Amino acid sequence: MKKISKILVIVLALATLVGACFAFAACNDNEGATKVKVLDFALTEEAYAFAVPKGDTEMLNAANELLDELKSTGQLAEIINSFFEGTATFTYTNPASSAGCLVVATNAQFPPFEYTSGNSFTGIDMQIAFLLAEKLGRTLYIADMEFDAALLSMGNATLAPTADIAMAGITVNAERLQTMDFTNTYYNSAQVIIVRENDTTFDNCTTADEIKAVLAQQNISYTIGTQNGTTGFMYSHGDEGFGYDGFTNLTTRGYSNGALAVQDLSNGVINAVIIDRQPALMISDNINSRI
Repeated sequence: MKKISKILVIVLALATLVGACFAFAACNDNEGATKVKVLDFALTEEAYAFAVPKGDTEMLNAANELLDELKSTGQLAEIINSFFEGTATFTYTNPASSAGCLVVATNAQFPPFEYTSGNSFTGIDMQIAFLLAEKLGRTLYIADMEFDAALLSMGNATLAPTADIAMAGITVNAERLQTMDFTNTYYNSAQVIIVRENDTTFDNCTTADEIKAVLAQQNISYTIGTQNGTTGFMYSHGDEGFGYDGFTNLTTRGYSNGALAVQDLSNGVINAVIIDRQPALMISDNINSRI
């Protein structure tokens, strides 16, 4: 018994030490971090819509009918405003299986359109997804994945669709229309740039064109973080098919989500972040509140 007690004491001591190390690391996660600021100039103009597999007119029509209903009754504006203002209460927890469900592909790290709250999903798009499932008389299943994968889930020339609809703050553009169909648009957005609070690089800029001119003056050591597959990445890196020249003079670094990019910005790893305006505001506020 004494031998067992001694071992137990050692194990407990090691557990306490490991716990203390993790606690210290967590407490110092933002050590040396700097608050960030959003420069509220629209670098692009774009509109969000939901994507459906090419030729799926039944799903397209159902989603458009729902959007028309929500717009005409003012419920769409209420949903959007509730998440912008922080008064929304909607959350959704997936059933155990997706069998027979309306499968919605998303990237749930894009507040206020889609994000998680504990084990549940929430956000503007997710509440609309729930209403769409109700309209169709089906149970909702939210398939959370990388943004690129959400687009691929709509299928292409070689892949069959793996989801019924993609709802992930998706911008409509000509290239995407070649491989998927889009509903009517429901929200107008823009890309904005985020920098550290003490960064004066853009202080003299009063327009988006002036910000673009300053970016064109940077060198390869200047790094912009963006979310992979998004308009922000195309705007910075360049994409001929989407009509963006990009900035070959600097470095574009892709991230799986915008929050990771803004965290690296706050920690001084990169120089700026370009993402959608409303997520930029919410992610920045969240990071600043922890510094």
